[in-house]
Amino acid sequence: MSITPEKEPIPRLYVEHMKKMLEHGERIDGRGLLDYRSIRVILSPIEKADGSALVKLGKTQVLVGVKLELGSPYKDRPSEGVLQVHAEFVPLASPSFEPGPPDENAIELARVIDRALREPRVVDLEKLVIEPAKLAWVVYNDIYLLDHAGNVTDAGMLASILALATTKLPRLLKTEAGDYKIDRSTKAGALPLKTLVVTVTLGIIGNAILVDPTVEEEYLVDSIITIAVDENGRICGIQKRGERGIERSVLNKAVDVAIEKGLWLIGHVKNILNNPEKYVSPLSDMGA
Repeated sequence: MSITPEKEPIPRLYVEHMKKMLEHGERIDGRGLLDYRSIRVILSPIEKADGSALVKLGKTQVLVGVKLELGSPYKDRPSEGVLQVHAEFVPLASPSFEPGPPDENAIELARVIDRALREPRVVDLEKLVIEPAKLAWVVYNDIYLLDHAGNVTDAGMLASILALATTKLPRLLKTEAGDYKIDRSTKAGALPLKTLVVTVTLGIIGNAILVDPTVEEEYLVDSIITIAVDENGRICGIQKRGERGIERSVLNKAVDVAIEKGLWLIGHVKNILNNPEKYVSPLSDMGA
């Protein structure tokens, strides 16, 4: 649990040095402006979850666990199962985090990822109904920020899509009384997915665009924009942070960059899902 973190102070000389490097198309960690940090993954690190994934994006580390329970469909969607996304910034993730209920940053993260999953209907919720208007599977996608070094959204989205894609439905047994009982010792099949989605987060400073900003760069940029992209290259969500506006030409370029990088990320996700044995343990490179 966490309260709203204050930005950690960054020495003025360090900030000026970063700005000068950006003017020359360089970044403090040696990356190009449009490069991601290294991405490492562990699949199914939580034994008792129905699906889970740990993603390390540079030094940012996010763990996602998926749990399936029985519940009632929403009244306005009686023929669909339920997807719920929650996020928590644990105190050990940053010196500025303290115990408490999820703050607006954690809530925003959950909402951005929820929309990115919900708009393109990533999870086939209609296949999760057991008895229309009465009983359905409820999918809990819980996101835990373990180490905060910038760009929590992309790390959380990658961990979420990998956890969901590796989730197995428990076997469902019908009792003599006509009720249902979950048998987690046996799996009935994979969670039905319709498509894959990732997010691409970009920092905007002047007319420059930075892919995958670090926590120091997030402090420096004028605004941050996150664009969700599905495996067909379609945009299915946009979220902007920061008080300054973005010029139309810069926004158009940001969209093009997001689509290109989004398809690149989805290619890595597919590679992981096609070779899951390589991503069990220890932390493995995605080939980035």
